[in-house]
Amino acid sequence: MALFTGRLRLAELLASLSLATDLATGTPLGHGLRTCLLAVRVAGEMGLGPEQVRSVHQVSLLRFLGCTGEVSELARVVGGDELSFNFAMAHVLNGDPVESLKATVRAVGPGKPPLRKAALLLGALSDRDGATRTLSAHCEVAAMLASRLGLGEPVIGALQHAYERWDGKGLPNGTAGEAIPLEIRISSVARDIDLAVHGNRDPMVLLNQRRGKAYDPRVVDAFDGIRHHWSGEADWEELLESEPDPVSQVDDLDHALTVLADFVDLKSPWTRGHSRRVADLAKTAAHQAGLGLEGANRLHRAGLVHDLGRVGVENGIWDKPGPLSVDEWEKVMLHPYLTDRVLSRCPALQPLGELASRHHERLDGSGYHRQVGADHLSVGDNILAAADTLVALTSDRPHRGAVSLDGAVEAMRDDRDAGRLDSDAVAWVVAAAGGELERPAPRNPDGLTDREVEVLRLIAREHTNRRIAERLYISPKTVGRHVENIYSKIGVSTRAGASVYAMEHRLVG
Repeated sequence: MALFTGRLRLAELLASLSLATDLATGTPLGHGLRTCLLAVRVAGEMGLGPEQVRSVHQVSLLRFLGCTGEVSELARVVGGDELSFNFAMAHVLNGDPVESLKATVRAVGPGKPPLRKAALLLGALSDRDGATRTLSAHCEVAAMLASRLGLGEPVIGALQHAYERWDGKGLPNGTAGEAIPLEIRISSVARDIDLAVHGNRDPMVLLNQRRGKAYDPRVVDAFDGIRHHWSGEADWEELLESEPDPVSQVDDLDHALTVLADFVDLKSPWTRGHSRRVADLAKTAAHQAGLGLEGANRLHRAGLVHDLGRVGVENGIWDKPGPLSVDEWEKVMLHPYLTDRVLSRCPALQPLGELASRHHERLDGSGYHRQVGADHLSVGDNILAAADTLVALTSDRPHRGAVSLDGAVEAMRDDRDAGRLDSDAVAWVVAAAGGELERPAPRNPDGLTDREVEVLRLIAREHTNRRIAERLYISPKTVGRHVENIYSKIGVSTRAGASVYAMEHRLVG
């Protein structure tokens, strides 16, 4: 992969990821940035050294990096809108279990019976196993992605305890007291304070109620010492200045952006590997178009992040097997705008966001979200649009099966003839797709057998063991043995972790 020759601080990349996790958890943009600033200030109040402050800084930005794992299942449980449910739960996650249950039922409201039912289920003791599985997946995914970003072991280790409580009543392991990494003990309080302040609630009530329960008393006392900072805003420059010296730079932007790609594509079993395929196809087509190495690399990077805004739209829409309503289509058409919003905060990534967010624009102005026409679209814009179209058509979707390459080419030529897709861009992308098909199949990684790769692909599509057995004409017991062997070989313990591994090694898509 080509080295990134510009200057992008690691903190800027992590802050952009934080904005994406805001969208994915249903919280307003900037919440994660404010949480980080509060956490770093309290770390200073506690007298922590520069390296531990750096860990606090990174953990606070990335605490919810695994939030796209298992989200399809959650959406099914809560009636499709997991974003509203996550936001309702955020306010009460660290509260008393009974009071949390009552508050969540009130928050989701009587007008949303599926959400009300889900609140009851998740609040009941009988559902603790389900919550443990979900949050275990979140923690494993966060640790895997953080490792790929090259972050230190203190950060990776802390992310594996993201939902633990001081009193041992947290998840996924019931870890208690000082066995919980200090970075998590600080960031969990910082998050709750910010939610309270911007939700017009009294943070002191939370601190007093949860001191010695969900919260480390020493951390609570330190937050009381920085009370005058509680209502601050999410200033980008201030966030960068809060990182201890020496600051870290991103050396390989392409590698780093694959983390964002996999974070997004993990959200739905129907899109796993999508962004990588679009990026590769766009890059190859760019070379054929004569855009040179710089132009091809730029399109590859835009392809990796073009769907970043997808995380801000609920899975009940992305995974819906039938036609979308008008309101649902309005939300779908927002996702390129959300991509631009996330990347526009970072000056180094802003130009990339502008290109990435135009992948649904069309020559005749019928696209979205800007609805601009041919005069406002570059060669790169047209290539990215064609690449995204071809990959989507040749992939399974909840409302249809994958179209063959020939069928996709015919559909794209119809769009070309109707004045929606650029003729040259279609030709370059189709030629690039033909070249992709001619490549030899990669060797199986980590000693996986061909059968285990088949099972892993179906795991990444969220098939149950029984469904995998039906697809492969083997018994569920045999599938179970394959799953155990796969987990052992690739070093994961959850299906979400296995899905991340499958995307990283290009075994899906």
